[in-house]
Amino acid sequence: MNADLVALAEAHGVATRYENWQRQDTEVADESVIGVLGMLGVDASTPAAVRLSLAAARDRADDDRLPATIVLRAGTGRDLPATAEVTLEDGVTRRVDRLTGDLPLGWHRLRCRDQEVTLVVVPAELPEPPDTWGWMLQLYTLHSAGSWGLGDLGDLRDFVTGSAGAGLVVLNPLHAITPVAPVPASPYSPSSRRFANLLYLRVTDTAEYQRAGAPVRDRVDALRPPSTPKIDYNAVFAAKMAALELLWPLAEPVDLERDPGLTDFARFCALAEEHGPDWRRWPDEVRRPDAPAVRELRGDRVAFHVWVQDLLEAQFRGVFDEARDMPVGIVYDLAVAVEPAGADGWLLQDVLAMEARVGAPPDAFNQLGQEWGGVAWRPDRLVETGYAAYRDMLRRIFKYARGLRVDHVAGLWRLWWVPAGLGPANGTYVHYDPEAMLGILALEASRAGAVVIGEDLGTVLPVVTEGLQRTNMLGSAVLWFTRDDDGGYRPSAGYPRNALASVSTHDLPTAAGFLAGEQVEVRAELGQLARPVEQERASWALDRELLLGRLRAEGLLADGADDPEDVVVAMHEFLARTPCRLVTASLHDVLLELRQPNLPGTFEEYPNWRIPLDRDLTEVVSDPLFRKVAGILQSRSGSGGGSSSSA
Repeated sequence: MNADLVALAEAHGVATRYENWQRQDTEVADESVIGVLGMLGVDASTPAAVRLSLAAARDRADDDRLPATIVLRAGTGRDLPATAEVTLEDGVTRRVDRLTGDLPLGWHRLRCRDQEVTLVVVPAELPEPPDTWGWMLQLYTLHSAGSWGLGDLGDLRDFVTGSAGAGLVVLNPLHAITPVAPVPASPYSPSSRRFANLLYLRVTDTAEYQRAGAPVRDRVDALRPPSTPKIDYNAVFAAKMAALELLWPLAEPVDLERDPGLTDFARFCALAEEHGPDWRRWPDEVRRPDAPAVRELRGDRVAFHVWVQDLLEAQFRGVFDEARDMPVGIVYDLAVAVEPAGADGWLLQDVLAMEARVGAPPDAFNQLGQEWGGVAWRPDRLVETGYAAYRDMLRRIFKYARGLRVDHVAGLWRLWWVPAGLGPANGTYVHYDPEAMLGILALEASRAGAVVIGEDLGTVLPVVTEGLQRTNMLGSAVLWFTRDDDGGYRPSAGYPRNALASVSTHDLPTAAGFLAGEQVEVRAELGQLARPVEQERASWALDRELLLGRLRAEGLLADGADDPEDVVVAMHEFLARTPCRLVTASLHDVLLELRQPNLPGTFEEYPNWRIPLDRDLTEVVSDPLFRKVAGILQSRSGSGGGSSSSA
C-alpha cells in the first residue's frame, strides 16, 4: 500500500493491517481503506487527493489548539497551553493552570484562550462488582397466560419473582423499533437504543386497561394473537397497536415539554407512520429533526407515542422494584449499532457514520465474516459534539437497569466497518478513543450504581481485556471459548476473576445443541461452512470429547457418561467452581433446547430470534433441571442470590 495512503489512514484511525483470529498479520485492501476514509469525509479517491488530505491532517496535528472534548481520568493530569477557566457541572467556576485529579467527576466546560471545550472527568475504576449468579434470558422466548405472542415485561416481572434466588437477570436488547410494519425480529437491529420496544409492553397491565369499561376490555382481549410455532412479530405489533389505539382515549394528558428527547423520538414515530419507516425517503422538509416543519409537530400522534413510552417506563419501574433486593438486578444489553433508516439514524445523523455497515472479520465460528447492517458512531463527530449522544443514551438505559452488557465491547476501541458491496471479509477497523468511550461508560455506570459486562469474545486485542480489568468492568468467560494455548478446555480454577461466566451465548450453540452436533448440521444445510462437512463433523466430535474430558478430569462426570442432562448439570457445576464474580445459566441450556436463538450470517434461512421456548413460564420456573441448576449456582455464593461482598 502507498505510504501516503497508510499515513492518511493512520491519521484518521483507519487500520491498513490487522491481526486475524489465527494471529496472522493481514493487510487490508486499498479499496477498503479508501472506502472507509470516504465514510469519514476524507477524500482518498486519487493519489493527488490523498496528498491533499494528508497535508490537511498534518496541519491539524501541528496545531496546539485543544480538542473539542477532553476526557480526564480521576487521579491524572493534563497540561494546558494557558491559564483556563473551568465551569463545573454545579455552576462553580475555577481558574486553573493545569488540569489535575482534584476536579470532581462529571461534565464540565473548559475555556482556554479563544476556545470553549467539553471537559469530562471520569472515575479511574468502578466499585468491585458483587459475587452472585443469575439467568441469561431471551425475553421474547417466554410465553404465559398473560403475554401476547412473545415474552413481555409482565413475564419478566414474574420471572424475577420465580428466579429461584438469582442475583441478576441478563436480557436481550429491548431497544425501540420503528412503529411501522414490517417490524424486525432481531433485537440487535434497533431503530433507537435510547427508547424501549413497544412489543414488550403488557397491554393488560396498563392503568388505562384497568380503568376501562368491560366493553373496551373485551375488545382489547379479543386482539390477543394466537400462539404460533415461530414468533410472529408483525402479528404482535398489529395486535398491540390496535389495543393501544383503543386505550388511548383513556390516557391522562401528555406533557410534550417534559422530555424533549422523548418528544423528538415521538415525532419520528409519527412521521414514520405518515411517510414510511425509512426517513431517507421522506420529503426534504422533514429529513432533519431540526427542520422548522418538524419542530412544529405537536399533534395527537406525537402525544400518543410519548404516552406509549411512558407506559413502558412504568412497567420497567415495576420490574426494577421487583428486582430491588437482588445483588445486581436487571442487566440490559446494548446493541452495537442502529438501523440507518431508524429513529437514531434520523435524530443522530450528524454523529453516525451513515454510509458504513459494521460487522466482524472472519473467525472460527463465522468463517465468512459478518456484516450486521447497522451504523455506528463517527469517532470524529463524537469528539466535536462532546460525546453528548453517547452520554444521553447511557443515561436513559441506566434509569432502570443496574447492569449493562455491552455487546462486542471491543467496539469501544475499534469497529469493523464494511464499505458497500465489498462483503464482510473486506472491511477494516476504525479506531475510537477508548479513554473517552470507556471512561464515559464508567462515569454514567458509577452514577447509577451499575455493573458493566463487556462481551469480549472473538478477535479481541489484549488492550480490551486490560482496559476492562483496570476499570473493574467484567469480561465474558464462555465455556466454548475459554481454552488453553493447546486448544483444550481450561480448568475451572484458571478462569478469570473479573468476568461473567456462561456456557454459551445467543450466537453460539446451546449446550444440548453442541452435544448433538446441531450447529454443524444446520450450518451445512444452509451453506455456512468454509470447509467440507466431514471435516467439521470430525472437528466437532474431537471438541465434544475434549469438553467431556475436562468435566471428567474435574470429577464432575463419570467415565462413559454422556447423557445430555448429566452433562448440562456437570457444565454448571464446572462454572460454579470458577472464580468468576458472576456466573449465569441460560434458559436454553437448562431446558435442553437444541436450536440456538440466532445463527450469525443467516437471515430468512434460519428462524433467528423467532424460536419460543417449548414450555410456558410456569413450567419453566418449576422445571426440575431449572431448579437443580439454580441450586448448584446458588450454593457457590450462599443463599439469597449470592453475597454482595467483593472477596
